[in-house]
Amino acid sequence: MLKPIRWNTFIRDFFMIQVGFLLYGLALALLIRADLGTSTWLVFEIALADMFGITIGRMTIFVGFIVLAIAMAMREQAGWGTLANILSIGPWLDLCLRYLPDALGNLPLQLFFFLAGVLVQGIATAVYIGVNAGAGPRDSMMLAIHRVTGLSVRMARGLLEVIVVFIGWLMGGPLGVGTVVFALLIGPSVQWAFKLFNVKPHQPRTESAETVAD
Repeated sequence: MLKPIRWNTFIRDFFMIQVGFLLYGLALALLIRADLGTSTWLVFEIALADMFGITIGRMTIFVGFIVLAIAMAMREQAGWGTLANILSIGPWLDLCLRYLPDALGNLPLQLFFFLAGVLVQGIATAVYIGVNAGAGPRDSMMLAIHRVTGLSVRMARGLLEVIVVFIGWLMGGPLGVGTVVFALLIGPSVQWAFKLFNVKPHQPRTESAETVAD
């Protein structure tokens, strides 16, 4: 099920969400180049990309569609931003990886890349969620698990992340101390960015916006 599109603000929303996805791709590329351990989903996606011999960005697209299909089979609602998320972040990630140098062997640069990746991902999350065009596929899966099982959102997300990172690690993904540090820092980073940009997620749409969307 897809959320209706707000055509009166679509051009502005599309531009803003692409800024968010560009920053998100940059954040993921920084984490990868830091080589200290990536986010949980990247551990899984990098392992798959190596297995199938394709770029990491392309693999994020494939994984995104599979995760979204499962979430929608569980009757989770998606929006045009969900599809844009799947189709946009991967190409931005591959582009950023092409131009970012590898920091391996240079600890100060590794730390800078890693911390910058956490900070930029928090900002990127606030930017694209602020558009309110639908959650990303992984967030949609989390919400579907929460609704179907009755688990708390925190428990549903934690269970999903543990399963994904464990499978990725078994397949040889880049699990490291940075993965744990990322898990601890990404929440505060997103919260800070929400306050910075005055983003209030899950706010109901105004009546006029709903009318236009219909």
